[in-house]
Amino acid sequence: MPGTKFVIPKPENEPILEYLPGSPERKELKDKIDEMKARKIDIPLIIGGKEVRTGNTRESRVPHDHRHILAEYHMAGENEALEAIDAALEARKTWSRKPWFDRAAVFLKAAELLSGPWRSTLNAASMLDMSKNAYQAEIDAADELIDFLRFNAYYMQEIYRMQVNSAKGEWDRIEYRPLEGFVFAITPFNFVSIMGNLPSAPAMMGNVVVWKPASSAVYSAYYVMKLFVEAGLPSGVINFIPGPGSKVGNPVVNHPALAGIHFTGSTETFRTLWKQVGDRIEHYKTYPRLVGETGGKDFIFAHRTADVPSLATALIRGAFEYQGQKCSAASRSYIPKSIWSVTKDKLLGDLKEVKMGNVEDFQTLVNAVIDESAFDRIVSYIKFAKDSPDMEIIAGGNYDSTQGYFIEPTIVVSKKPKSKLMVEEIFGPLLTIYVYDDDRYEETLKICDETSPYGLTGAIFAEDRDAIILASEILVNAAGNFYINDKPTGAVVGRQPFGGARASGTNDKAGSRLNLMRWISPRSIKENFVPPMHFSYKYMKES
Repeated sequence: MPGTKFVIPKPENEPILEYLPGSPERKELKDKIDEMKARKIDIPLIIGGKEVRTGNTRESRVPHDHRHILAEYHMAGENEALEAIDAALEARKTWSRKPWFDRAAVFLKAAELLSGPWRSTLNAASMLDMSKNAYQAEIDAADELIDFLRFNAYYMQEIYRMQVNSAKGEWDRIEYRPLEGFVFAITPFNFVSIMGNLPSAPAMMGNVVVWKPASSAVYSAYYVMKLFVEAGLPSGVINFIPGPGSKVGNPVVNHPALAGIHFTGSTETFRTLWKQVGDRIEHYKTYPRLVGETGGKDFIFAHRTADVPSLATALIRGAFEYQGQKCSAASRSYIPKSIWSVTKDKLLGDLKEVKMGNVEDFQTLVNAVIDESAFDRIVSYIKFAKDSPDMEIIAGGNYDSTQGYFIEPTIVVSKKPKSKLMVEEIFGPLLTIYVYDDDRYEETLKICDETSPYGLTGAIFAEDRDAIILASEILVNAAGNFYINDKPTGAVVGRQPFGGARASGTNDKAGSRLNLMRWISPRSIKENFVPPMHFSYKYMKES
């Protein structure tokens, strides 16, 4: 019944499967990889629940074996973008009025499907399409996306139950409305969980969505869309339109019904979108909400009291897991001279044990970067380091794109704290280290804060509590997610809401109530039970 109070229990984080030798999940995943590799699929647009094929196709290839074609996907143009908007606005007529618990049920079902029969499919898709090893696929395509869906439903319930006080004789309340229009979701190549969260979070709050996935990961995104459809998502609520930004983005951003943009990608692209919205601000029916998570130049800062084995482990995992293609990846580090020698020995020793190769080899930690463009960009930084008198490559530095886009985990020592490799986002398996004098700890913390335009993630390693406190104070704006004696990657939904400021985005914290609040437009309602019958007030009496 409409008046019944339904309750979504507070969820627990999805347990991580370990894929140990002989385990059923390992066999299932390997079998699914073989099955998906054996067939080349045709990926259509999905607009208003219908499959649309434009005939303008591109290929989805395996990054670690780029001769292998997984799919051909159809690309949207301006006409399809406008059709997607029309389908979304039509769906809004019913979806925006659907009770919150019915909307929640769709995405809670998607979480259960992903936790069970769909788990190996999305994990295998991300391994093949994005070159993620089994562990990276599991924590992303399964665990984090499941957590987003379950926790967002719970946070939605919390939001709707936040109400105001009422005075005697009146009833005051707040209605949490979806935005008036549609939301444009633009997702990156590197996380399936983000592919799922960016369109589903606004949709859960009653909005309708036009979704443009990254061209280099359409294959994975398509399976996310299929998951939502199987979970019962009504036609037109989320419309799937891969395609070039110039063809898809411009007509969508120029549409007067644009109510919001949910974005993860490059800082440059987000700034361009922001300028486009600003230039057309008088044409929109409502001021669009801009929510973006963009770049990072994330750091690990060590104090002389840092535990060296823990520090070295954080550097390797933080910098080289998923080939450094995480917006949170450790890209620069500051290490004091007193522990540099032993840290270097530990780093280089551990790095010799790191295996790089095909994701189907479960012994690999490092795999291929996403595509040729990324490969060329990262290699250009390695070449720069090789040619620079102020830099020394102490590990890695080799690369090969013959079969797959492989770049060795590379460590560079920079003599200058503000060199090109310490400042610019690289988005690859390249870590740059600056060794500082122990007595310049505070000064170097300030340099760390001032070096990068970004403010996403960062970490401090120290056993000295005063050193930790000082770092936390000086670096207060340098990272939206700050870690103490841990790597700066791997934020968990419900425990470390994710996002940063400065050039890293709007810091609206995916995986929390704060993000969902951006997709509603509250209405205050006052109902007066006994209205006054005359305009006069008591103060107007003369005696």
